[in-house]
Amino acid sequence: METEAVARLIREGLPGAEVQVSGDGSHFDAIVVSEAFEGLTLIEKQRLVMNSVKPQIASGELHALSIKTYTPVQWGARQA
Repeated sequence: METEAVARLIREGLPGAEVQVSGDGSHFDAIVVSEAFEGLTLIEKQRLVMNSVKPQIASGELHALSIKTYTPVQWGARQA
């Protein structure tokens, strides 16, 4: 898979999310910023993102995805 394909799948699963993906074809790192994460636990945030790529993981097309999730406020504070 290409990084943009992974990012597109995450954006489709989390409309309005800001998504950055890097990787080498089967192992990817994603940074996802979304208002949908507001009030969720870390595990709930991870599940939201993983659900958007579940078929690709099940098929083996996507082998590994490391995810960092932030709300817009958390992301803004991190960038400051």
